[in-house]
Amino acid sequence: MRRGVKGAVIGGVCAVMLGGAGYGGYNIVSALSGDGGTGGGSAAVKSGPPSADEVKEATGKFFAAWEKGDASTAAAYTNFPEAARELLTAYGGDAHIGHVRITPGTATGTTVPFAVKATVSSSGKSRPLTYESHLTVVRGQTSHRALVDWEPSVVHPQLRKGDTLRTGESAAPDIEAVDRDGKVLTKDKYPSLGPVLDELRKRYGDRTGGRPGVELVIRHAGTAEEGAADTTLLTLAKGRPGKLRTTLSASAQAAAEAAVQKYVNASVVAVKPSTGEVLAVANHREDGFNAAFLGERAPGSTMKIISAATLIDNGLTTANGPAPCPPSAVSESQTFRNLKDLAPDGHATLAESFARSCNTAFVKFADEVKVDSLTKEAQDRFGLGRNNWKVGVPSFDGRVPAAGGPDTAAALIGQGQVQMSPLNMASVTATALTGTFRQPVIVPLGLDHRTPARARGLSSSTVQQLRAMMNRTARSGTAAGVMAGLRGDIGAKTGSAEVDGNARSDSWFTGYRNDVAGAAMVQDGGHGIDAAGPIVARVLRSAG
Repeated sequence: MRRGVKGAVIGGVCAVMLGGAGYGGYNIVSALSGDGGTGGGSAAVKSGPPSADEVKEATGKFFAAWEKGDASTAAAYTNFPEAARELLTAYGGDAHIGHVRITPGTATGTTVPFAVKATVSSSGKSRPLTYESHLTVVRGQTSHRALVDWEPSVVHPQLRKGDTLRTGESAAPDIEAVDRDGKVLTKDKYPSLGPVLDELRKRYGDRTGGRPGVELVIRHAGTAEEGAADTTLLTLAKGRPGKLRTTLSASAQAAAEAAVQKYVNASVVAVKPSTGEVLAVANHREDGFNAAFLGERAPGSTMKIISAATLIDNGLTTANGPAPCPPSAVSESQTFRNLKDLAPDGHATLAESFARSCNTAFVKFADEVKVDSLTKEAQDRFGLGRNNWKVGVPSFDGRVPAAGGPDTAAALIGQGQVQMSPLNMASVTATALTGTFRQPVIVPLGLDHRTPARARGLSSSTVQQLRAMMNRTARSGTAAGVMAGLRGDIGAKTGSAEVDGNARSDSWFTGYRNDVAGAAMVQDGGHGIDAAGPIVARVLRSAG
C-alpha cells in the first residue's frame, strides 16, 4: 500500500519517506517529536529483524495503550504514528468503541495474531464487538526501535488506506434486496454481492421506504456521491429495511458464486441479451474489489469479437473472406506471434482464424484499418468507452483509445491500451448475439429515471456472421472443450492477455447460451480455457 517515494517538508527539513516497511515516516516524526529517536548516549545500535523479546515488548506496549484508549501513546509504537493516531482516535471517538481487550496469539517470527473483544455504545444502545487481526513488528531505520508496521488493517482486518470508523444512524436505510423472482439476496448466502448490496443501499435505500438503524460502519476514503458505500460491521439498533427488486437471478448468482471459488482473483458476469439485465455478478478476491464491474484489464482475444465486426463493417473482409494466419506478423516494427502449437494457414478465412484465435490474421489488417476504426466500432456499435453507463452501481465502461503506432495492431487482439471488465465483455457478446446494444442494468431504470447509454448496434448481416463465428468457436474451435455438452444456441470466444511483469497471462472467456451471455476474467489464470472458460460454462449451464 505504500509504494514509491513521497517527499515531505517538516519544519523546513525536506524528508523522504520510502515505500516497503515505511520506516522513514516514523523516524522523521519521532526524531522531531521526541518519540524515541537515536538520542544521545553510547548504547549499541541494534539492527536486523526484531528479536522475540522485542516483538513481545513492542506489541505489549502497543496493545496496552490501545486498550486504554490512549491513541497517541499507541501510535508512538508504530512506524507511521500520525496515520495510526488518526485512526485509533476515531476508534474510541467517532466509532464509540470501548472496553477493549486484546489477546495476542502465538507469534510467527515477527508477525503476531490477536483477538479483540470490545463494546460499541451509541444512542443508548450497546453491542459486543469481536474480531481477529494480526500485525508485524519491524525495526525503525533511524530509531532502531522495534515498531508495529502500521496498516489500517491492524485496527480491523477490513480497513484499508484512507478508511475510518464511525458509529451512528446509518447514512441510508437498510434494504432487503430481492432477485427477479422475489427471492431474498443476502451477503451471507451470496458473499460476492456484499459490495454491490452496499452500493444499492447507498443509492436507493431512501427510495424504498425503510428506516435507518444505528450501525458501526467503515467509511471508505472519499465517501460521497462518487465514493464507495459504507460497509456495515455491526448493527446496534435495527432499522426497517425497504424492499428493492433487482434484475439478478438467485440461481444464476449461486452458480456464479460457486464457479469463481475455484480460482483466485476470478470475476464473472452474466446478462440477459434481450433486455440487458444483469443476472449474476461474482468475484473471488481478498480485497473485496468488484472487478466484475470495475476491473480494467486487457481482454486479450475476446476483443476479436469487436475487431471482427470492425473488419466486416469497414468492408475489409467477411466471415468467409480471406484472413490468412501466418506464423508471425509485423506492424510498426513490432513483431506479433501466435500461441504455441498453432499451425499457420495461408488460406484461412476470417471465421477459421477467429475460431482458432489466430493473432497474426488480425494484426495483418492493422495497416488497412484507420487509427480510430476500432474506437468508433466500440463506441458507436457496442456502446463502450464513453463513460456513460448507468447500471445502478458503479461500473467501468471500457476503454478503446485511438492510440496509433503498434498499438493499433495490439488493440485488434485485445492488448496495448485496450481495457475491459467482465461486464463489458458480457455486454459485447450480448450485442453480437442480438445486434442491439442494451446497456446493462442491475435495477430497473425507472427506479430513479436513469437514461441509459445508447449505441447504433450492428446490422443483421454482421450479427449473422459474428454468431456463426462464435458458434464455430464453441463447437469446433478453441472453446469446444469448455462448451461441450451445452445444448441450445451457443457461441463463445476465448482469450488470454499478457500483463507486464506477470509470468502467466490473464484468462478471459465470453460466451452465450440461448438468452444468457456471460464473461469471466481470472488474473494470472493462463489461457482462456484454463480458468475463465469453466467459470462461464458453469454459469451458462445453470442459467441458459
